[in-house]
Amino acid sequence: MPQIMKKVYLLTLLISFSSFAQKTFDNIKSEKLGEERRITIGLPASYEANKDKKYPVLYLLDGDYLFDPFSGAVSYGTYWDDIPEMIIIGIHQNKDEERYDDTTIDQNEGLPFEKGAKFFEFIGAELIPYIEKKYRTSPFRLIAGHDVTASFANFYLYKEIPLFNAYICLSPELAPKMEVRIAEKFAKIKSPIFYYLSAGEGDIKKIKEPIDKLNSNIKIANNPLVNYKYDVFKGATHYTEVLHSIPSALYQIFEIYRPINSAEYNDKIAVLQEGYAEYLEKKYATMSEALGVQIPVRMSDFKVVENLILKRNAYSELGKMAEIGNVNYPKAMLGEYELGLMYEKQGDPKHASKKYQNASQMEPIGDLNKDLMYEKIDEMNTLAKKSK
Repeated sequence: MPQIMKKVYLLTLLISFSSFAQKTFDNIKSEKLGEERRITIGLPASYEANKDKKYPVLYLLDGDYLFDPFSGAVSYGTYWDDIPEMIIIGIHQNKDEERYDDTTIDQNEGLPFEKGAKFFEFIGAELIPYIEKKYRTSPFRLIAGHDVTASFANFYLYKEIPLFNAYICLSPELAPKMEVRIAEKFAKIKSPIFYYLSAGEGDIKKIKEPIDKLNSNIKIANNPLVNYKYDVFKGATHYTEVLHSIPSALYQIFEIYRPINSAEYNDKIAVLQEGYAEYLEKKYATMSEALGVQIPVRMSDFKVVENLILKRNAYSELGKMAEIGNVNYPKAMLGEYELGLMYEKQGDPKHASKKYQNASQMEPIGDLNKDLMYEKIDEMNTLAKKSK
C-alpha cells in the first residue's frame, strides 16, 4: 500500500473509531474523600439512539492514562462485534499523584488504610451509585488498574460479595498477603468471576515475583467458576506490557460474547452428536446471565448452526431453531421458515408448503425474503402432487 494511502486509511480508521463513543468529563463531590474527584466518561455511540439498552461499566483506576488505550481497544472490538459496547469511567488520580494516597495500605494488615480506606469507600459507596443512577447500566461491572492501582482493585474481591464481576490487573504491585488471600477467595467463590493478570518479561523483580506466586496459588485453587488468564509478555517492561494486556484482557472476559468462530465451531459444536440448537440457545442465555448483555441471536450464528443441523440430518432440531427464531425475531419469517424446512426435509411437502406460506406474510430477514418463500411454496406443491 503506498504511503499516502496508508495515511488516508489510518486517518479514516481513527475518525471512525472516534465516532463510537462520546467522551465527557464530570466532577464528583465526595464526602468520603472530602474533595472533588474528576472522572472521564465514555458513552457508547448507540447510547442516545437506543433508549432501552443497558451497558456494562468498566471502571478505570489511573483513568488519566488508561482511558484512551482502553477506549481504543473497546472501539476496535465493538466494531467487529467481538465485545459489547460499554460505558467507560476513568478516575483521575495523577494530577498531584493522588494515586499514592488513594492506595495507602496498612503494611501489617495488608488492607486499605487512612486515605486508602476512604478511597475504597468512595468507589463503592459514592462513585458506583452515582454512575448507576445517572446512566443505563447493566449489572456487569469491570475494574482495571496498573501496578499500585491494579493491586488496590483486588481489595474489592475481599468483600463477601465482590463488588465487581471482572478484574483486570496490569502488573500489580501486590499488597502484603494478597498473593495468598486472592487464591483463598477464589477457592471458596460460588459465583462466576473473571480475573485477568499480566506482567512483562522484563518487569520489576519485586513486582514480578509476587505475581508469579499469585498465579501458582490461583492454579492450585482451581475453581471452574473463576475465568482466569495470566499473560507474561515477551520483551515487555512494566510499562509497555499495558498495551499488550488490554486487548487480551477484554477478549478473555468477553469470549462468550463473540460470534461463533472456527475454533468454537470445531471444538465445541461440531463434536456434538446432538443438541446443536440447544447449544445456540445456551450460548446466548449464558451471555445474558454472565455478562448482563442481552442481544438477539446473530443471524450469522443462527446460519452456522442451521447448516450443521442440515449436514448431520438432525432435522427434528429445526423445530427448536424455529422457537429460537420466534423468540428473537417474532415479526420475521425465520421461525415459520425453519418449520417449513423441517417438514420439507422430513418428506412432508404439504405441511412445509403451509409454513412457507405463513412465512411469506411476515417480514424478511437475512437472505430470507418473499421471493424465496414463493419458490419454496411452488416446489412443495409440485412435490405434493407427485406424491399423490
